[in-house]
Amino acid sequence: MTDVLVRRHGGVATISINNAARLNCLGHAQVTAFIDAVTVLADDPDLRVLVVTGEGDRAFMGGANLHELGELNPARARDFLTLIHRMCKVLRDLPVPVIARVNGFCLGAGLEVMAACDMHIASDNAVFGMPEVKIGLPSVVEAALLPQLIGWGRTKLLLYTGDNIDAPTALAWGLVEKVVPAAELDAALGRWVDSIVESGPKAIRLQKELIREWEAMPVNDAVEAGIRCMYRAYQSEEPTRMVGEAIGRLKARKLDR
Repeated sequence: MTDVLVRRHGGVATISINNAARLNCLGHAQVTAFIDAVTVLADDPDLRVLVVTGEGDRAFMGGANLHELGELNPARARDFLTLIHRMCKVLRDLPVPVIARVNGFCLGAGLEVMAACDMHIASDNAVFGMPEVKIGLPSVVEAALLPQLIGWGRTKLLLYTGDNIDAPTALAWGLVEKVVPAAELDAALGRWVDSIVESGPKAIRLQKELIREWEAMPVNDAVEAGIRCMYRAYQSEEPTRMVGEAIGRLKARKLDR
């Protein structure tokens, strides 16, 4: 079985964990295949946006494979969690926006992968949780991203209790940006994708790079980084061309009135 599936439609790529019978749980094979596939996509200059999801309609990713977790020792646990971190890092380092399409259970390592994405949209039947403490483990690696998404109090609530939350709660907390009925998930996702693809490709890549820098910068340094980023933007013809096109559209609207 192919552990991950990659689909392309022009500059839009979708990568999905192909383990629906086991709620798209993540074992060594799935994680390694995912890292390899995203690494290849990262070198594609025509890539505009990446969608991350799971096959079927029951789960985004149901967490780490319990059978593999049960066979770990200290050294192998360190290696496996480092691999999960690499899976998340290739998404954060990808030069274009990454959208998590959450279509069901999003648990443990799967929620960490979701948190590593830039944008998050979920079906109204999605379920989120960090259940590691219930099987004798702490939540680690990209669980460290959760406080900047939902705050420290809610992060502690998820990690200390191991309890799940539903999609409306995830939306209210800021864990996801949009929740829609399952039947409308792809249409709503498509509107986000279209907006990104309609934007300047160089501008989008610069914006992703700048946001990643902002995450680690004090405010004053972040402002200066933005000025440098704007300078780089004008080193290409994209801003002048697209501003000119916008002016042309405004003039056309005035003539139509």
